[in-house]
Amino acid sequence: MFDVADPAVWIALDESVRHGVRSSADGTWQRTEQGRTPTDAQLALALCRRDGRIRERALGEVAGRPELLPLVVIRCADWAEPVRDRARTRWAEAVTVETATALAPLALRIGVRYRGDFAVGLIDKVLRSADREALLPLLTHADRTVRRFAHRLAVEEGFLSPAELARSAARDEDTVVQGLCAEAALAALAEGEADDDVLEPLLAARNPRVRSAGVTALRRAGRGERAVGFLGDRASVVRACARYVVRRSGGEPVEWYRRRCAEAGDAALSAGVVSGLAECGDRSDAEVLWALTSCPDPVVRARAVGGLRALDVLDVRRLRALLDDPAPGVVREATLALVPSARMLDDGWLLERLAVERARETRVSAFRLLSAHGGLVRLRAAVALVDDPDDRLRNWARQSVLRWHPTADVPPGSVEVGELLERARLFDAYRLKRLKWEAGLRA
Repeated sequence: MFDVADPAVWIALDESVRHGVRSSADGTWQRTEQGRTPTDAQLALALCRRDGRIRERALGEVAGRPELLPLVVIRCADWAEPVRDRARTRWAEAVTVETATALAPLALRIGVRYRGDFAVGLIDKVLRSADREALLPLLTHADRTVRRFAHRLAVEEGFLSPAELARSAARDEDTVVQGLCAEAALAALAEGEADDDVLEPLLAARNPRVRSAGVTALRRAGRGERAVGFLGDRASVVRACARYVVRRSGGEPVEWYRRRCAEAGDAALSAGVVSGLAECGDRSDAEVLWALTSCPDPVVRARAVGGLRALDVLDVRRLRALLDDPAPGVVREATLALVPSARMLDDGWLLERLAVERARETRVSAFRLLSAHGGLVRLRAAVALVDDPDDRLRNWARQSVLRWHPTADVPPGSVEVGELLERARLFDAYRLKRLKWEAGLRA
């Protein structure tokens, strides 16, 4: 009737029978007790029954019925002590390497329950004493919890070689498994030992954490010069590890970054190189970054603006021009840099960029900067967008109007405030009158 290999269906069966209404299964169990051997289906229902006495008696019938072992595992965490004790006895009698491997996914799900660690403990004990082949299916299981359990056991028992651990770290999508296997693989390498079967999978891994572990290991392996190739990595953690290894090898990463970024015409210049210069450079590198804001690559331009912000270099005039850049990433970075100085921008110029024909990223940027002005400027911008065709901008603007209150820089009794509030058409009569009163207007 269902996929018996799926732990979720056994848990769902137990819960549905336990919390379901009384059915003919109650009478069926009583009749089978009077001389006839119950079927597997009848025992399965009895093992899930709400009455603990029926669950306990059913556990006495499960010997020699491996199909019902999943329900025995569930009963090992039963709230009723007699049921729990009998289930644990049955599980201890039935557990083998094969059943431990097959039921590990279910046991790990039950293991998070109160008193649910017994079944997992037995599985752990059995698999530790088994051959490594018994653990292999669990190392590639679809459930990440199962993979974590299997890899942790494999590391502790030494079932996997350093090369196998490195491949697992590079292949697995779970960050816990990646970190566990990468650390174990590198711990197995002696100082000065360079094993390509370990280092190469780590250095080629997609996950930045695994790559950074491989880059850090280059120093121990005596290959610090290879870390230069990772100074421009797309991930900041890998770049940081590469800079550490290069410095320990006698190099100076910042000079390398400066040379590469100065070659503005270099088509091979990557965004990671630009970010690296901002991460370890100083404000004297600002002109190099400004030059890169006109690079043909939009990602490089965005990283250059982000680098200027990281170095706390602010030129409102030059940054304002980047709000019209065709690349959304550049506009976002320029906006983040300008928000603290939003009041230095001409609000009329920004209001022009709210027009529907403008690029969406430019409109969002303009509204964000106008909102940072506060006061009357914020209200003007929000009211201008209360009927905007862009759903997100319209909702954002309406929320801004609804939350607006006059501040100290709003002239008391400003007629424009009253006109804007009425044009918004978002307030009932009482709320509108109250806001006008706050703004110094009298009805």
